[in-house]
Amino acid sequence: MPGFELFGEKERHEVNKVLDTGVLMRYGFDGMRQGQWKALELETALARRMGTRYAQLVSSGTAALTVAMASAGVGAGDEVILPTFTFVASFEAVLALGALPILVDIDDTLTLDPEAVEKAITTKTKVVMPVHMCGSMADLSALRSICEKYKLLLLEDACQAIGGTYEGKPLGSYGDVGCFSFDYVKTITCGEGGALITNNESIKKNADHFSDHGHDHVGNDRGAEGHPFLGYNYRISELNAAVGVAQLERLDEFLALQKKHYSILRDAISNIPGVTFRRVPEGGEENYSFLNFFMADEHIARNTHKALSEAGIDGCFYWFDNNWHYVKKWDHLKNLNSLGPIAKEVRAQLPDYHKMDFSASHHWMGRNISLLIKIGWTEKEVRDRGENIKAVLSKGV
Repeated sequence: MPGFELFGEKERHEVNKVLDTGVLMRYGFDGMRQGQWKALELETALARRMGTRYAQLVSSGTAALTVAMASAGVGAGDEVILPTFTFVASFEAVLALGALPILVDIDDTLTLDPEAVEKAITTKTKVVMPVHMCGSMADLSALRSICEKYKLLLLEDACQAIGGTYEGKPLGSYGDVGCFSFDYVKTITCGEGGALITNNESIKKNADHFSDHGHDHVGNDRGAEGHPFLGYNYRISELNAAVGVAQLERLDEFLALQKKHYSILRDAISNIPGVTFRRVPEGGEENYSFLNFFMADEHIARNTHKALSEAGIDGCFYWFDNNWHYVKKWDHLKNLNSLGPIAKEVRAQLPDYHKMDFSASHHWMGRNISLLIKIGWTEKEVRDRGENIKAVLSKGV
């Protein structure tokens, strides 16, 4: 999956353009730039690629989620519905705004179950946040209908799914706003970075201001810029953006390799009794960054994962026991352990996640094994890997 696997001359060329100017900050220093505006160049290219009117670069995927919600007016006491299977950044961004992360069950897509979403809606609900984990999407049509019915914001966390599509639209562009991560282990990388995309002019304008201390970016004199509201520093650097410019140009190359390698591995295990695959919603195409499959039960899945590891097959994840990605191990959220103070109102209103019944999610996650798809493999390495995985799974455990 990671774009760094094929990092090369194109990336170095774009970075050197920035180094030649000596201007590493995305704003100001107009006279020194020699016409180089890499962050703006990447925003323009990303919006074009995603078919949206606007894109806003920020410093990380976490920043993208935070800025997107703040820019849409999400704040203290608002509820944001998100899945039990995600990266911790999803609920961290919610809490950073004083809002309440409301976790609900996933289904066989490994993403938000629309029925669980609708049951969780209250008068305080402001956002539904599907997280396209491991490169594939939720039932977005059903979720959009729910959001339209209750007048909620549909925010796609597409940080792991750039290049996937739903009903012919790039993931991230289907909802009101979409967020991407360009960190070091994503399909395309800036080293560190993120972005939000939207067709909403107000969200874009707010994001542009909020991510740079509230500067309104009017004119070219930063000392004279206005401050319409308070903001924070979520800026990306020109160096990071330069890497992203080259990587975005290579996205189709990376996606083609992911799909090729994914298909070889899936074909290798598709006829093994007891192995079934994650459901991709009708009308959707994943970005093929992970191959997710289910075993018959949790016991078999645990033993299979252990056997794969013992066979030296790396990049195999059993998310059910992972403390970064699944609710079962999120003790810091359950106990609200934080170095910074969490408002008593948040503590009082947040559900007691020690007592929540997520058995529907456990049913899927306990049986799931996830295989990372690398783009740097040779075809022989992929085929050998497929045969090795097939041998382990065929033995039975």
